[in-house]
Amino acid sequence: MSEAITSQLQLLVRNPVFLSTFTSWLTAQVIKAFIDVLRRRTDTTRDLMVTVFWKTGGMPSSHSSMVTSLALSTGLTYGFNTGLFMFAFFYGGLVVRDAMGVRLAAGRQAQTLNRLGREMEQKQGIPFTPVKEINGHTPAEVSVGALIGFFMAVAFHFL
Repeated sequence: MSEAITSQLQLLVRNPVFLSTFTSWLTAQVIKAFIDVLRRRTDTTRDLMVTVFWKTGGMPSSHSSMVTSLALSTGLTYGFNTGLFMFAFFYGGLVVRDAMGVRLAAGRQAQTLNRLGREMEQKQGIPFTPVKEINGHTPAEVSVGALIGFFMAVAFHFL
């Protein structure tokens, strides 16, 4: 690895915006995995790793954790009157709105469609292939995620 690449990677892992955003995402995902273990939804190491690195939906929202931390740490680092903060703030609002509104509604519609499809398959013998049920977030999941993001941004900025 060249010195230039090594130098850039060192700058990245020292950047409070990167650190707080990544840590808030990872913290939310680890909490989500822990909750799944307690609810006995996850019983293998593979399932646990899928939850930590891939699962969407559930408590807490890693979407809202990430974008809250991204926006706040951007504001604290570069200023709240910058275009960079404005971008992060409105991007965060869009992500949270999508995670809570659009994806939650689409997931509920998919659940209903799958239920109706299974009923049609059983009653009428019509073959049915279920659609993917997208996991959106409830307001409580979004709020807890946002709190994680807030505290991570503050911690990385002031500690």
